[in-house]
Amino acid sequence: MTHPRTNTGITIWFTGLCGSGKTTLSRALEQELAGRGYEVEVLDGDLMRQHLCKGLGYSKADRDENIRRIGFVAGLLTRHGVIALVAAISPYRAIRDEVRRSIGNFLEVYVNAPLEVCERRDQKGLYRKARAGEIRGFTGIDDPYEPPLSPELECRTDIESVEECVAKILRVLEPRLPKRP
Repeated sequence: MTHPRTNTGITIWFTGLCGSGKTTLSRALEQELAGRGYEVEVLDGDLMRQHLCKGLGYSKADRDENIRRIGFVAGLLTRHGVIALVAAISPYRAIRDEVRRSIGNFLEVYVNAPLEVCERRDQKGLYRKARAGEIRGFTGIDDPYEPPLSPELECRTDIESVEECVAKILRVLEPRLPKRP
């Protein structure tokens, strides 16, 4: 038997190039919100690919399916009063919009950093491998990234600190946060 929920959560969807700062911002926001007593869950794109989306490749169809699956989990969490923080490149605008419609209570954060900055931050050497042709279909190199046209928020991580970005997100998020018991 299900019980009606009075507290609806929200999904905050961080989108941007690899190395733009999505995971860093989502983890910092998670700490802040958890410290305030909210139920928060981070859905990191890399971890989701290893577990929930294992076996999917990097074709457009597989990337879209990856985002649909992450969106499905985020939607479940949101319906049950959890604040879902999704940190996933999610390069295609149409699938992000589809997930937004399916979840409803959704806030899109464009984590914007120039490609050169993302390449300098690249700890795993993925951009280097993509530029050398060792990785094909890498977002931002030989596969497109479609920036959001009207995200609720844009964080310029090349010129704004993590703290500044989190504060900016909180200003937009606070009026939409679920009521705590």
